Amino acid sequence: MPASPSTARAINDRLALRLLQQEGPLTAGQLKQLTGLSRPTVADLVDRLTDAGLIAVVGEAGEQRRGPNAKLYGIVADLAQLAALDVRTEGLSVVVSDLVGAVLAEASVPIAGDSGTGPAVEQAVTLVERVVKEAGADRLHTVGIGAPGLIDPASGELRDSTGLPEWHRRLVATLQERLPEARVTVENETNLAALAEQRDGVARDRDTFVLLWLGHGTGAAVVLDGALRRGASGGTGEIGFLPVPGTVGLPSAVDCEGGFHSLAGSAGIVELAGAYGFTVEGASVREPVAAEVVGEAVALVAEASGGEAGGGPPDPDGPTAAAAPVPRDAASAARFLDALADRLAIGVASVVAILDPGCVVLGGEVGQAGGEPLAARVEERIRRMSPLATVVRPSGLGGGAVLRGALLTARDAAQEELFAPPDR
Repeated sequence: MPASPSTARAINDRLALRLLQQEGPLTAGQLKQLTGLSRPTVADLVDRLTDAGLIAVVGEAGEQRRGPNAKLYGIVADLAQLAALDVRTEGLSVVVSDLVGAVLAEASVPIAGDSGTGPAVEQAVTLVERVVKEAGADRLHTVGIGAPGLIDPASGELRDSTGLPEWHRRLVATLQERLPEARVTVENETNLAALAEQRDGVARDRDTFVLLWLGHGTGAAVVLDGALRRGASGGTGEIGFLPVPGTVGLPSAVDCEGGFHSLAGSAGIVELAGAYGFTVEGASVREPVAAEVVGEAVALVAEASGGEAGGGPPDPDGPTAAAAPVPRDAASAARFLDALADRLAIGVASVVAILDPGCVVLGGEVGQAGGEPLAARVEERIRRMSPLATVVRPSGLGGGAVLRGALLTARDAAQEELFAPPDR
């Protein structure tokens, strides 16, 4: 049955809006070319969307830059404002943007572990309110939150997880109370990072891939056939609990110590680095110490080899974490990267054996700091450990992927509602 005129108009409108979202401002002629619609149909939908306040003329295109055919139409950016939050155990980062994703204001704040739940929540909410005010956001439409831990697939709420601060769960409820007109959504941080890498990062050409998060902690996100997979309890990708060799015990239902987290979390990587002479004092909300030592090792190897920090086979005689530190040099840096790749390959090989994703992204601050040198080392080890062809890529977005993913999901949700066709 052919679509009714009103249904056809709604379909055409959504198609045009989606193109303007993806491509940016377009002329009527470009919309005609991209949609395949007739010139009169495009003219009608442009008038309709303009009258509805969804699009407006934002400039002119072409050499002459004049006349109706040169008008550039874009989504009305200030139709709504959005907020994105990256909630970490150690602090909070906030960004506020307009409807097309242009950043209006942003800020971060550390939150001490001994602050107490009430003061921590108040500190976090105060930061959000301040950034919203600085952005001049008088119509905050959607708030997207990325947080560690499990998201209940039925309720969409952050579950109570042992080891995570109570203020995380309280923050979501408090934000909804203080911003009653905004829609507040929460998603696992690693899942958001994967969505960001798929949209704007190194996985743009992949419908199936796994992102291995390497930051203060560890996690994984699974995208299969273009869809994010969360699992029956929302726990797909909790790779920190994966039992692995090389630890002193086994993880438990309430503690991932002894699992892959012990090898690949920031503390484990820093301990490993210390065995090779790499120690760094201090930490920050956005930058784990492990990222700093990995980045320094990569730089040393690259400098010694004329810019190429190539990988190599594991060093069977390399020092253990308990060994005395050795002086920092390119050789010890290369051995450290080899030892780290050995550790990461254990987790990656397990994921590859079960899912055969074809591509694994080393995400988070550590994955970005390791860059191609670390990714190449891991890929070489997987090639020897598994018959399943797997490309290993370093993150293109690093720790910023969580905020980017939260902003993208907030924007998608807001546009889905704002661009919904009216009842006809």
